[in-house]
Amino acid sequence: MTFEEFNQFCGSFAASTHVIQWGNSHVWKVGGKVFAIGSQHNTKQPAYTFKTSPLNFEFLSDHQGYKPAPYLASRGFKWIQQVDSSDERSEELEYYLTESYRLVVSGLSKVKRKALGLEGMD
Repeated sequence: MTFEEFNQFCGSFAASTHVIQWGNSHVWKVGGKVFAIGSQHNTKQPAYTFKTSPLNFEFLSDHQGYKPAPYLASRGFKWIQQVDSSDERSEELEYYLTESYRLVVSGLSKVKRKALGLEGMD
C-alpha cells in the first residue's frame, strides 16, 4: 500500500482527520484520537502503525512483516507497525486499520460519538 492509498483509505472513515506531524508522519485521527500513522521506515519503505486488540497484538508481534510499534508498544500500548507494505499485505492492512478505527471510536465518550455522528459505533 502506498501513502496515497493509505491516506485515501483512512480518509474514507467517518469523522476522520489527517495531519502531518512527528517528523513528516501521516497521522489519522477520529475525535482527536490517533487510529493510524503512516511513516517512512529506516529502509525508506512505508511503515503503517495501528491500534490492535490484545489478541491481535500477541499474534502480530510474532508475525513476519509486523512488529510492536516503536515508542507506543514499549509504553504498554497495543500498537503494531506493519513494516512489509507489499501488495499482498494491503488487504490485511485494510482490515487492521478498520479495526483500529473501530477500537478508537469505541473508546470515545457517547457524547463525543454523538457529536461526530458516530453514535451507532461501539
